Amino acid sequence: MCLSLPSCAHHPINCIVPPHMLRVLALRGDAQISRMARSLLKQTEKLREEREEHVTPTPPIRPDALAGPALDEAGKICCPDRRIHDGEYKAALPGKLVRSEGDAPTGIEDADLAYDGAGQVFSLFAEEYGRNSLDGAGMPLIATIHHRRNYNNAFWDGNQMTYGTGDGKVFRTFLELSVIGHEMAHGIIQHSGGLIYENQSGALNESIADVFGSLTLQRSLGQQVHEADWLVGRGILGSGINGVALRSMKAPGTAYSDDLLGQDPQPWHMDGFVSTSEDNGGVHINSGIPNHAFYLFCSYLGGNSWELPGRVWYRALERLNNPMASFAEWADQTMQAAAELAGLGSHEAAMLRRAWKLVGIGI
Repeated sequence: MCLSLPSCAHHPINCIVPPHMLRVLALRGDAQISRMARSLLKQTEKLREEREEHVTPTPPIRPDALAGPALDEAGKICCPDRRIHDGEYKAALPGKLVRSEGDAPTGIEDADLAYDGAGQVFSLFAEEYGRNSLDGAGMPLIATIHHRRNYNNAFWDGNQMTYGTGDGKVFRTFLELSVIGHEMAHGIIQHSGGLIYENQSGALNESIADVFGSLTLQRSLGQQVHEADWLVGRGILGSGINGVALRSMKAPGTAYSDDLLGQDPQPWHMDGFVSTSEDNGGVHINSGIPNHAFYLFCSYLGGNSWELPGRVWYRALERLNNPMASFAEWADQTMQAAAELAGLGSHEAAMLRRAWKLVGIGI
């Protein structure tokens, strides 16, 4: 989400670069960077208004999650329908179609990264969680690369993904797999009952997107829990920025510490919960708390995070049916999912309860 306006809460434009970071850039940057940040905030507000004019109803939640891999009528695992466009550095969307499903690589690096990344996200949800695309019904995966010139953001607008190239100073790319997974996961959340984009439910929206972005990356690399870095957006910051990523699920608050960007503000425990009217109630900040709970849960279990932990989070999302859920309500929903998948009183359920307790959420 890009701006902290009350009307954004229901139909947001979900951007990877949080508004608190843009506001810091507007204050601390030189004339060029400050101008860029202010312009970006204005552009995203316009996008939000356009998004509200094209809202489509959210399909009902599927009654049974995790029924096995998503299959087509022939009994084969469903395939994605990817459509990658080149925005040619203009504002209009979606732009020129450069690669459709099944086409050979274009030789345009960003187009091929967007195509491959969308395939990895689709594969995670289809093969592990039984979901056919973002809406559960084979929705085309539309993406635009080269959006505007030196555009410092990437976003899901309710219908498609859009990627800027970065300005080469503050950001150098947005086509990193955890970012792709994060933004596309906003589409999953949108079509699974949604979470109102403000306060704790908004922070859960951001956190769940971080979780599935990280799981997409870990699965693509075949990394077990202890091998992963648990960073969201590793490598997207400019070479002159003192930081490694946008966020760290393993150690919230440590992703960056830079004279220009400031200090990563994410807390890992409820004692550090930030009450603010900015960023729709701190949705990009307080998401560090449920993020860390998920990391702890995975660490206690070991193995592959996209297996049982991912299935618990996905089932909880599908069964939530509470768009204004608090952290405690979400924690309780994950406990119910863990009991269903691993057994009531199981070691896995006990470790999940411990993880929530360690971030200050007792259930």
